[in-house]
Amino acid sequence: MKTVSQNIYITGAERGSGKSVIMLAIMEMLSGHSDRVGFFRPIIQAGAEKDELIQLISYRYQLKLPYQLMYGCTDVEARELINAGRYDELQKTILARFRSLRAQCDHVICVGSDYRGGESIFEFDFNAEVANNLGCLIVPIIQGSGRSNTQILDALSSVSHNLLENDSDPLAIVVNSVAKSQADELRTLLSQGRNTEVPVYVVASEPSLERPSIGDIVRSLNARFLSSNNETLNYEVHKYKVAAMLIPDFLDHIEKGDLIITPGDRSDIIVACLLAYHSKNYPQIAGILLTGQDQPAPQVQLLIDGLGTPPFAIMGVVTDTFTSALNVTHVVAQLHSQNERKIATALRLVENSINMQQLKQRFLAPKEPRVTPLMFEYELLHRAKENPQHIVLPEGTEERILRAAEILLLREVTRLTLLGNEEKIRKKIEALGLKLEGVNIVDPLTSPLRERFAQTYYELRKHKDVIYDMAYDLMSDVSYFGTMMVHLGYADGMVSGSVHTTQHTIRPAFEFIKTKPGTSTISSVFFMCLEDHVLVYGDCAVNPNPDSQQLADIAISSAETASMFHISPRIAMLSYSTGESGKGEAVEKVRQAVLLAKKLKPELILEGPMQYDAAVDREVAKTKMPGSEVAGQANVLIFPDLNTGNNTYKAVQRSSGAVAIGPVLQGLNKPVNDLSRGCTVTDIVNTVAITAIQAQQNK
Repeated sequence: MKTVSQNIYITGAERGSGKSVIMLAIMEMLSGHSDRVGFFRPIIQAGAEKDELIQLISYRYQLKLPYQLMYGCTDVEARELINAGRYDELQKTILARFRSLRAQCDHVICVGSDYRGGESIFEFDFNAEVANNLGCLIVPIIQGSGRSNTQILDALSSVSHNLLENDSDPLAIVVNSVAKSQADELRTLLSQGRNTEVPVYVVASEPSLERPSIGDIVRSLNARFLSSNNETLNYEVHKYKVAAMLIPDFLDHIEKGDLIITPGDRSDIIVACLLAYHSKNYPQIAGILLTGQDQPAPQVQLLIDGLGTPPFAIMGVVTDTFTSALNVTHVVAQLHSQNERKIATALRLVENSINMQQLKQRFLAPKEPRVTPLMFEYELLHRAKENPQHIVLPEGTEERILRAAEILLLREVTRLTLLGNEEKIRKKIEALGLKLEGVNIVDPLTSPLRERFAQTYYELRKHKDVIYDMAYDLMSDVSYFGTMMVHLGYADGMVSGSVHTTQHTIRPAFEFIKTKPGTSTISSVFFMCLEDHVLVYGDCAVNPNPDSQQLADIAISSAETASMFHISPRIAMLSYSTGESGKGEAVEKVRQAVLLAKKLKPELILEGPMQYDAAVDREVAKTKMPGSEVAGQANVLIFPDLNTGNNTYKAVQRSSGAVAIGPVLQGLNKPVNDLSRGCTVTDIVNTVAITAIQAQQNK
């Protein structure tokens, strides 16, 4: 089984889940396992200040990674893309930045977005989708504070359902900040009434972690310092008191850890606080926040400056006392790199609540690589760009082909040749306002290559009674000319079919490109990009009624194609019957094909015959084929005949909204691929990229 290095995506299931505390403990665990652990956030807040979590992790673990690689985009950029209807582009932007980071790391910890927007109800789904596209194990954090155990169990049920709906791969679920008085009871309830396949950990509340520090106040309110030192920034604020009274009354109200909020001209309050600090009869406050435009009197400031090391922070803000007090109530406690006390408290709490050894074992267990549609499309273009191939597009005057060609050239995915009348193609490019600098245009009617191509075709096909004049006429056809370019090495692959039939596109390849050594059957697959995974369907375009040997060949070729595109094949040989239950010629054909394929390639994970529902639905598979390696998790599905395959792919495509890429031909010596006449520009781009990757593999 092919495995991949694992990465973790930590996200709150709702606002205020306290995910940073969990993140820190998991980062600590992985840092002890590897010295190349990266950190990533899909979306950060725009602004001059760097993201606080990135700064915390970079400082604490001395990450030598560029800041720009540690996030996908800003919240402003994300909103612009979403508002412009370019949601997929947002996901691809995040994926591209993540891939650049991952190339430098053994593992990456990702921390999801912060539930700041108005549509936070959908934010968990967004983070789950990002986690899937990044290929991460997900750790959702549920907020336990202020909830009864019944309410927590309801929230857990909802999160579990969402994970299932999003086809997520959970590492664990954490219920955070549960009241200490109910934590043990909740753990008991979870152990009694839940499937333990995915562990659920309960972390009790810790008041010191929930209290903001003076540093949090300063950063949130953009306060200025009148007096402080680094240690006073870590003082915890237990409560805040507005001091608008005379000193005797004020002194009766102060408590340990108070933040005193008072106008800047209240010198009496400032002096009283300083004296109270040095008196054994009064508790120690956390700090003073001076409000409004007024400054302390110069004499008072001189007094403060002469005290040496300040006993607590004295800060100032420009807002009035009421507004400042209101702002303070909204300050959220955060972990900061300089606050070692709070970090140590957080680590102790989580490590005592979560079985870190169990978590580590689950994390490091071998996993098959996950391929979502977005990952699949991204990987296509990325791999094609690594070693650009030369692809010929015979339908040079078709608008969709030209628009796809522009994207391919702008992104430097391939080198391209368009076939057709050059003047007509140039005029079409100009009329569409496209940028196609560097594209090669060849007219088969006037090309000096036509004679050589005709001679080659004549030599290859004269045993079929082809004469030179016939060959010369055929080379005026764009499909024959383009295929001959591939055959003789003037191009590495060909893509056509947006306006031509499948037969017109692939007939020349059958005539003279022929099959690879060891392959007796040319066949095809469709990559079916469903909402959260990719399936491979074969054969849906070429062989009308394959026999057992041909079905075995199709299965083997489809497995090779799937592997070429980083899909670890689990192959289901489909029929109208599952296992040994059915009888009849059609079922026996499939049963025989399974035996032949296993004999030829015993290492393949392949089973059949089985029905489609048993192949893709885990619950059905438990009933019809319990214990199967394939049933319920098949990703390569081999249909018994063209009628079944073609109708099934079209039914799935139209009823589910799946993107069907193909047909991708397999078994040829060199890649030639067909397009559907209803293809989109994106379909063309993807098919060209697939063809380029096939050409890379051939070389």
